[in-house]
Amino acid sequence: MADSATQRSYTAPCPGCGAPVEFKSAQSIYAVCPYCQSTVVRDGEVLKRIGKMAEVFDDYSPLQLGASGKMPLDGKDVPFMLVGRAQYKGEQGSWNEWNAFLPDGSLATLSEDNGNFVFTRGAPLGREVPAADRFRVGMTTAVGGKQFSVSTNITAALVAAQGELPKLAQLGKPFTVVELRSDDGEVLSIDYGTEPPQIQRGFAVKLEALNMKGLKDGAAAKNEKARQFSCPNCGATVKVTLDSTKSCTCPSCKSIIDLTNGIGGEMRAAAQDEPVEPLIPLGRIGEFEGAKWQVVGFQHRMGVEPGDDEWFGWDEYLLFHAKRGFIFLVDSTDGWSLVRPATGAPKYNKGAQSTSYLGTPYRLQYSYNAETNYVLGEFYWPVQRGQKTFNSDFESSSGKGILSREESKGEVTWSHGERMDARVVAEAFKMTDQFGKFKREDAAPAVSASGIGCGTVILILVILFVVLIILSTCSSSSGGSGYRSSGGSYGGYSSGGGHK
Repeated sequence: MADSATQRSYTAPCPGCGAPVEFKSAQSIYAVCPYCQSTVVRDGEVLKRIGKMAEVFDDYSPLQLGASGKMPLDGKDVPFMLVGRAQYKGEQGSWNEWNAFLPDGSLATLSEDNGNFVFTRGAPLGREVPAADRFRVGMTTAVGGKQFSVSTNITAALVAAQGELPKLAQLGKPFTVVELRSDDGEVLSIDYGTEPPQIQRGFAVKLEALNMKGLKDGAAAKNEKARQFSCPNCGATVKVTLDSTKSCTCPSCKSIIDLTNGIGGEMRAAAQDEPVEPLIPLGRIGEFEGAKWQVVGFQHRMGVEPGDDEWFGWDEYLLFHAKRGFIFLVDSTDGWSLVRPATGAPKYNKGAQSTSYLGTPYRLQYSYNAETNYVLGEFYWPVQRGQKTFNSDFESSSGKGILSREESKGEVTWSHGERMDARVVAEAFKMTDQFGKFKREDAAPAVSASGIGCGTVILILVILFVVLIILSTCSSSSGGSGYRSSGGSYGGYSSGGGHK
């Protein structure tokens, strides 16, 4: 990073062991000694020891202290260096917040979660910060005349830290984190772990766009030896292939293993029965959007509309690309779709019949309760069998664009994407020899089939119409909605790179 008059580093001996502790930013009040893990606070020109910090657990993040890059801010590429890190654990997983030192001496935050990143800076709210319980998940509120939706309201705790820190929540003490998102992708977070609460505003970024140097050696590739462990349920060897994995399944007993505390930390396993065999095998490579994606996870989910007793099911494949992150391929009886988590939150009032996102209007198709029944592979969130959400699926006027809202305890996530022809999916995975298994209700209509004329089609339609009249006359009303298949919930817990 370029030298600047404002970049005045400060170094003093650690009161715990005497080793030098450096502060690069004047905004950094706290630091963790890299030698004895003492937590120190600046008091004038002297450091005071206020406790001992827990060591960060190895979550195989590609980032590390000292790594640097460039962030587009105000139309310019602004260099930054990572000087501190805090690890938090919430109700639905863990995440990192890296302190980025900027040329003007200030600090920004690079939050790392779900294989995605959000770059934020401190900002005023423009009014007194409301109590955390005032922010109900799904509600809308205006900040500086701009509309935001409350996407997250969860309890979290600081579990570890390293380097220098501008704030420091009490280790292990629960506090509330609220996150708001706008329809243009801006993220606003409120951290109630300090007094007064800390406000950050920013936007999602891709790691490849930051042009970072000094990342961990081999971070893009897995460390085979370090990423093996014994299943806590059956003892079989389990390999983890992705740096961002928060849960996985044992290839032997199919138990779901929670990795939120890192490999070597406390691991919990939950057995699964009634296996579901995915059509597309784990590890298979498929080409979408001009890039090659690998199938790393699979989950089977079930849904039921409120007041109904007929359940429907669908499958979701988690696809991974080293530089582009994650997308989801959804397989339901009414067709295939390729979707990704939305960084922003569409303007939407709960219960409304329509919404819009990135200038495209969408209409509500279905609302239903969803539950995860079976999982295989690796996931960037702590997946659990029996996870429940309330989903709403929307469709664009063209019928091709799809938008999904998924609400769980303390979080609302949105996903968007497009429907895909079954043949495109089969060709992407080089599985055209099994094309018959990929066909869904999105197959081409009969009028386009060769050898069938318009007269034949009209006759078939007339016969179907007569049959429907007879059936409707003979059958009694059941009050149910009949069988249908969801368009997919598109990835379970995914906040697009913010807090979890």
